[in-house]
Amino acid sequence: MDLAGKKIVLGLTGGVACYKAAELARALGKAGASVQVVMTQAATQFITSITMQALTGNTVYTDQWDTRIANNMPHIDLTRGIDAIVIVPCSTDFIFKLAHGACDDLLSTLCVARPHDVPLMLAPAMNVEMWQNPATQRNVVQLQQDGIHLLGPDSGDQACGEVGLGRMLEPAQLMEEIVAAFQPKLLAGRRVLMTAGPTFEPIDPVRGITNLSSGKMGYALARAAREAGAEVLLVSGPTALAAPYGVRRVDVQTAVQMQQAVLDNVAAQDIFIAVAAVADWRVTNVSTQKIKKDSADATPTLEFEANPDILAEVAALPPEQRPYCVGFAAESEQLEEHSEAKRRRKNIPLLIGNIGHQTFGKDDNTLMLFDERGHTGLPRADKQTLARQLVREIATRMSKV
Repeated sequence: MDLAGKKIVLGLTGGVACYKAAELARALGKAGASVQVVMTQAATQFITSITMQALTGNTVYTDQWDTRIANNMPHIDLTRGIDAIVIVPCSTDFIFKLAHGACDDLLSTLCVARPHDVPLMLAPAMNVEMWQNPATQRNVVQLQQDGIHLLGPDSGDQACGEVGLGRMLEPAQLMEEIVAAFQPKLLAGRRVLMTAGPTFEPIDPVRGITNLSSGKMGYALARAAREAGAEVLLVSGPTALAAPYGVRRVDVQTAVQMQQAVLDNVAAQDIFIAVAAVADWRVTNVSTQKIKKDSADATPTLEFEANPDILAEVAALPPEQRPYCVGFAAESEQLEEHSEAKRRRKNIPLLIGNIGHQTFGKDDNTLMLFDERGHTGLPRADKQTLARQLVREIATRMSKV
């Protein structure tokens, strides 16, 4: 579980987005965290402490004079031995309090009294005009200078009926951000370009040639790179997956489109990771109309030509333009022989091999890493765990280049 053993204080301030805090509390618990809820009086107007207690299994605190704390110092006791404080939702008023060090209730006092090494994360939620107000933006700048992490906000429909910035992130997005906060920033300041998913090579307007790649490994690796502090651009073939929060995605369909998207963006990239299962061939005699199945007609004949080798093309760039290149090889047999041959043929420092038909579409995998020193295996695990292990491997190798 991503947050196993973590102790998190979940603070709620006044706002209709409190209903999302309930879902987040449940998700944090499922991820292995122990969640202690602290609510402002305004928050209790939107959701009850009974609800939050039921979801977390812990007593909820709302009063800085709560006598259940023996020494009457809940603002001290509730912050010692914890791993993070997360305020969801965080109102305009509470942002003001934190920016000025105000301590007029339990939650604000608790935030100011937290140990210096306990991260404080805020998920703003407010009307678009309130978010854009110059006073709010001044306070936001102050919070960022103070090392407080802002999770969002997002843009979209708001409860008031208006549309714009100020909408709180969804619980799943917040979970990604909270988990990321605990990951080592091994790629901080790096720029990573990735490909993921299958490609689709058309035969006619409704048919095409593709493969069984789901994109799960590539998307997990994109998330892991972003968790490690990198700026990530994901060039994706057609998948049913949502892009990890904070990752910019470019959607393509064919291998030629993927090649163009990569070449358009490869400049100034530090790392290129080619995870996509790119079709080796494309149809040259694509029909402009649907090919009809008619017993009177002969079976259609398809003509093929080779698709571009995107990874080899990037690896062949001049040294001053070439990012650190990582490839993937999905084989059906002789994994070690074929993968090492592919690494040498493409002239790349690191290649990740696996038996493709055993992992496509699944949530777990087992991987083999090939470099100039030989090969090492990563035992079977879920793809997100493997992705984080790969990020560590890549960061270690880059530090020696």
